[in-house]
Amino acid sequence: MASNAKSSGGLNGSYYGPAIPPARTYRSVGGRSSDCCCNPCSCLICTLLKFIFAVVITLGIIFLIIWLIFRPNELKVFVEDANLTTFNLNNSSTLNYNLSLAISIRNPNRRISIYYDQIEAIALYDGNRFGYDGSLPVFFQGHKNTTVISPRFAGQAVSLGAVNGTYAREKGEGNFYFDVKLNARIRLKVKFVKVGHFKPKFDCKVKLPVPPAKGGLPPASFERTECDVDWI
Repeated sequence: MASNAKSSGGLNGSYYGPAIPPARTYRSVGGRSSDCCCNPCSCLICTLLKFIFAVVITLGIIFLIIWLIFRPNELKVFVEDANLTTFNLNNSSTLNYNLSLAISIRNPNRRISIYYDQIEAIALYDGNRFGYDGSLPVFFQGHKNTTVISPRFAGQAVSLGAVNGTYAREKGEGNFYFDVKLNARIRLKVKFVKVGHFKPKFDCKVKLPVPPAKGGLPPASFERTECDVDWI
């Protein structure tokens, strides 16, 4: 019996070898779980960002397709004529003025029409606003069409600001310089679809001779001037 116990290594019962330790799972330091639903907040933010990204891409593709199909061209705006009959600044910094203009707006597009739902004109001198015309009529402009509007500024402006030096200098030089700004609210018509509301701004730089005194010679003819168009 002793020999049998010795041959079996002193173990009672069956022997299957050393126990196998359980497998260990290793996780990289700083790594993120592939299952974002372990954190519902992160999962929601991830889904929202994907949705926003998909919407932006889709809208971008739609606008690109529309642009490729219709190829919209920039509006062309010109001051065709201008007339300054009164522009006097007295000692109390009160300005008497009478300024009228003829401004053409050209729609060069073949497939896009424009509804002008509102348009207003503002006159500035040396950066100071002195005149306003909000009575310009609304209109519809078809393909490759030119419309002429006639803003007019007449009246009296007080507390115009520190323009006395500029006024005296320009009067001595023989020409006054104005900024005439048009603010519009428009809609585009593409085929039978009306597209949104846009607010373009037209900025016109106008140079006009000093009005002649009574009995003086009439001013020289006006030189046609192009205006800047800003859609932002």
